[in-house]
Amino acid sequence: MITRSHRFHGHGSLRYLYTRGKTIRANQLTVRYIINTRRDTYRLAVVVSKKVHKSAIVRNRIRRRLYEIVRNNQDRITEPYDIALIIFSPIIAEMEQPKLETLMIDLFSRSEIFDKLTDKNTATHDKIDKKEV
Repeated sequence: MITRSHRFHGHGSLRYLYTRGKTIRANQLTVRYIINTRRDTYRLAVVVSKKVHKSAIVRNRIRRRLYEIVRNNQDRITEPYDIALIIFSPIIAEMEQPKLETLMIDLFSRSEIFDKLTDKNTATHDKIDKKEV
C-alpha cells in the first residue's frame, strides 16, 4: 500500500483530473493523469466501481494490488502527477500479478509518468538476451 501522502480522493480533485487530464486506455483499465504544480510528489487514486464486481472484498483486493504495483515502482515517477486508475473490467481481479504489473508499467511508460530510462523490464530482458547468446 502506498503512503497516505501519495493517495488522493474527493470529488473536487477527481473532477479536475477528469476534465483536464490526459488519458491512456487499455482493454481493462484507463490511466488519467495531469501534472500538479502545487505538489512536490505524485498522488494516486484507484477507482473500481460496483459494475466491475458486486463484492467490496474483490474491489478492495483490486485496489490493493494496483497500489502495491505503483508502490514498488514509485521511484520511477519523476514529476508531481495526479493519477487516477479507472478499472472497468472484472478480468483485473483474476489477472496474474506479473501480467498486471506488465500492463501497468506499459501504460505508465506510454503516458510518460515513468521515466523511460530506468525501465526495469527492459534491463531484465537485456540480461536474458545476453545469457541466451
